[in-house]
Amino acid sequence: MKKIILFFGLMLAFSAGTYAQKFALIDMEYILKNISSYETANEQLDAMSKKWQAELDKSRQEIQNMYKNYQSESVYLSADQKKKREGQIVEKEKALQELNRKYFGPEGELFKKREALIKPIQDEIYNAVKEISNAKGYQMVVDRASATSVIFASPKIDISNEVLSRLGYSK
Repeated sequence: MKKIILFFGLMLAFSAGTYAQKFALIDMEYILKNISSYETANEQLDAMSKKWQAELDKSRQEIQNMYKNYQSESVYLSADQKKKREGQIVEKEKALQELNRKYFGPEGELFKKREALIKPIQDEIYNAVKEISNAKGYQMVVDRASATSVIFASPKIDISNEVLSRLGYSK
């Protein structure tokens, strides 16, 4: 009886060992650096971001100047004039916060522009990886750039260049 159980146990172990899953790696940073449209999109986003940041900095400087003037002149102002100036400063700060949210918020202009420019590139990469993994039978494809827990992986299973070739960027 023990021999039969041992035999079935060994058969189960061997059959589980023969069903090995296939894995592959990609390096998303490497792929994106080799796609010119991604670099162009990033440059456009950086330029827009710098322009908007300069606008916010200018507005922030105006608020600081208004506050400094208010502090230096507050001794000479009546209570109504103080309230009016304080209200102007508060309104300007609210407008600055709203402008910051409009440009850089979670649903802001930068987010929308990034979605419009970069999402199609990421979708192309995803589709290329999906096609390759379906063709070669990979069970899982891991991004080496974002997988911090990957300590070592053989370069033999890195399909980054194959993905670039599939996208039309031969390396």
